[in-house]
Amino acid sequence: QQSGRKYNLFLKRRLRIDKRHQSKDSIFFRDGVRRIDFVLSYVDDLNKEWEKKLERRKEFESNLQKAGLELETEDKKESEDGKIFFVKIHAPWEVLITYAEVLNIKVPIKENDIPPMVENPLDCVLFPLRLPEKVMHPEPDYFTAPFSKDKQELYLINDESTFFSPSMRNRIVNYILTRCPYGTEEGKKKFGIKRLLNNGTYTAAYPLHDCQYWKKASDPNCDSERYTLYREWARFLRFYKEQPLVLIRKYYGEKIGIYFAWLGFYTEMLFLAAVVGLICFLYGLFTMDENMSSKEICDPAIGGEIIMCPLCDRDCEYWRLNTTCVSSQYSHLFDNVATLFFAIFMGIWVTLFLEFWKRRQARLKYEWDLVDFEEEQQQLQLRPEYEAKCTQKKRNPITQEMEPYLPLTSQAVRFCISGATVLFWVSLIIASMIAVIVYRLAVYAAFASLMENTQTLQPISGLLTPQLATSVTASCLNFAIIMILNFFYERIATWITDMEIPRTHMEYENRLTMKMFLFQFVNYYSSCFYVAFFKGKFVGYPGAYTYMFNRWRNEECDPAGCLIELTTQLTIVMAGKQIWGNIQEAIVPWICNWWGRRKARNNPENLYSRWEQDHDLQTFGPLGLFYEYLEMVIQFGFITLFVASFPLAPLLALMNNILEIRVDSWKLTTQYRRPVAAKAHSIGVWQEILNGMAILSVVTNAFIVAFTSDMIPRLVYYYAYSENEDLPMSGYINNSLSVFQISDFPERNKPKENPENFVICRYRDYRYPPDHERRYLHTMQFWHILAAKLAFIIIMEHVVFIVKFFVAWMIPDVPADVKAKIKREKYLTQKILHEYELEKLKERLCQGDERATEKEFIATEGRMELSRAM
Repeated sequence: QQSGRKYNLFLKRRLRIDKRHQSKDSIFFRDGVRRIDFVLSYVDDLNKEWEKKLERRKEFESNLQKAGLELETEDKKESEDGKIFFVKIHAPWEVLITYAEVLNIKVPIKENDIPPMVENPLDCVLFPLRLPEKVMHPEPDYFTAPFSKDKQELYLINDESTFFSPSMRNRIVNYILTRCPYGTEEGKKKFGIKRLLNNGTYTAAYPLHDCQYWKKASDPNCDSERYTLYREWARFLRFYKEQPLVLIRKYYGEKIGIYFAWLGFYTEMLFLAAVVGLICFLYGLFTMDENMSSKEICDPAIGGEIIMCPLCDRDCEYWRLNTTCVSSQYSHLFDNVATLFFAIFMGIWVTLFLEFWKRRQARLKYEWDLVDFEEEQQQLQLRPEYEAKCTQKKRNPITQEMEPYLPLTSQAVRFCISGATVLFWVSLIIASMIAVIVYRLAVYAAFASLMENTQTLQPISGLLTPQLATSVTASCLNFAIIMILNFFYERIATWITDMEIPRTHMEYENRLTMKMFLFQFVNYYSSCFYVAFFKGKFVGYPGAYTYMFNRWRNEECDPAGCLIELTTQLTIVMAGKQIWGNIQEAIVPWICNWWGRRKARNNPENLYSRWEQDHDLQTFGPLGLFYEYLEMVIQFGFITLFVASFPLAPLLALMNNILEIRVDSWKLTTQYRRPVAAKAHSIGVWQEILNGMAILSVVTNAFIVAFTSDMIPRLVYYYAYSENEDLPMSGYINNSLSVFQISDFPERNKPKENPENFVICRYRDYRYPPDHERRYLHTMQFWHILAAKLAFIIIMEHVVFIVKFFVAWMIPDVPADVKAKIKREKYLTQKILHEYELEKLKERLCQGDERATEKEFIATEGRMELSRAM
């Protein structure tokens, strides 16, 4: 016994010496052979729950070992802060092949012999945008087949330790962790790492990054893919380079890979929209001096002689039309013939984007072995929260097992509460928008009197009109309210979705997506809808103005139209959201990780382990991609729903997305723990949302061109009312302004002063003059313009929809070469499998196996013939 104790003491000392010399910046167990596939961490706090947590951990880790996983624990004394235990998990070969079959993981059986695509003649031009071939395609392309334990010699297994990639390994281990039981509490069987994280038994569960992002791993067996991704992808100086999608998919899994593929494709397609939008903007810029309307407004003999009616009651004075000279010139930048062309172009561009994305997605599905992919069982598995909260059980008609369920009455009550909460918050947004409108109406008079009476503002009075000052300040206020409501609603949406107790992970994500999108849609777009379709449309006329709440007089548009105000609103909200989003995504994680990164750089490797470094990073949760998609889809709405008012919106979105790709890749590679790899064959429910917004965008842009811009009134005047053949647009401004007799003003509206004793004033409308028998009623020109607007909407919508559906019909969802490759791969895979079965059968016949019958041999050959025929 004494010699045994001495031997144990010798081993402990030897172990300490080995630990002292072994680098802990490693992704292997202490033996340097077994790879760490997953890490669990916990703090051994001595509170009243301590014993219960200890029991759960013992049971859970015991069951993990029974499942075949190998564990190695790092004592808290070995950690940096002396408080955290780390449990390292390794999946041996037997476990990997067992669950690879369960998860239907596809593995290589033969190198792909299909000739590559014909070289693109533009490759030499695009060469500066390319990444090295080793980065773009780190592995050869293979034909693959679902893994089977019984056919291991069929697969290209050169090295068991590297056959399954690290992302496959952590996916398999995560699958085991989510299903491993840890005991029975309150008569219920408890299982899954998620529940243990929720109740504090463990503090974190994560796979390891393979190295530090700023330098390669010292271990030659490590691929240092994180370092490669950082160097070639996650730095802003690489913004002009293509994305290494194969490496992203290999390191992070298909779900993250498909997001970056979609974001990259969307950014590429934005380039075309941005170029066309920029050309339309330049057209407006170069033709600004030729615009007859702004010439007449700026002409002292025309615009200087037109006296406009006051823009507010009592406090505002009469004003001359030429004071809006500069704003009318700037309005022409966005309100011109190119606006109509660009609105139609964007309607077709959206269709091209969605259809070509389907083709790109189909190609990725083939290249990433997702052709026969069905939603992972994990996504369809009952959520632990659902099982915990549903006390009643009923028999599943398919599995014939007793499962928890939520009674219909409970579901109805929860949905009513959820619907009422969503309705309340949407009403709150509308109320906040009405508050901003009231702000506009209340401060307009103040701005008008301030700008008229303050000498210091005279130099910029032509540019900064009361309308523009009100619009800019109201847009900034609206943006601040949007951000505040966003902050609170994100938490409310999660709370009400949790309260509904969705059955599966997929159901949970879809419900949260619809709630968040509905809220964000109303929150971000309501102010733009107000300016586009309501402002200046229900004003009335002098002497009979309409009032909000019988107190505040409704806003009027600028004499040059409301389009410039919509442009201002869109620019402030869109640009503000993008700037704020990038600051939030980049700065917040960086600050949170600053101290951890500082320790990582200052401490030697043998003191600051790989699992501790990753533990100090931020967690990329299951809803991490959800917020990324939501941000981009809201941006997609800005550049499609209101693009007729702002042709530069796609250019702004393009510049933002170039930055967004690098910010997202940087934070994922440097600031977050490595996410668990997950499969996904598409962008999911976001595809349907994008389709819906594409259809809605045609309608909104048709209404913007018809009712918000001055396009249709100008065209009606040009073709029907112009009397000057040489200059058909001359006289348009005078024609578009009606006459009001100042003596008809009621006391409520009449200005306090009229120092120049004006007799008449003008206002923007088509009404009969005061000396007409139908005084102040709409003229026939008003009805002609209204009919033209409605006709334009119908014609534009039908033309764009016909072109959209024709283009969608013309472009197949799956490219012809991809279809051929899928068929060939299926044929070759079946042929290889059948030949393998045939060889095995021949061996059994030669060995005299009685179970290998002649019928079985003929059947196998028959399957091979059928495969060839197909």
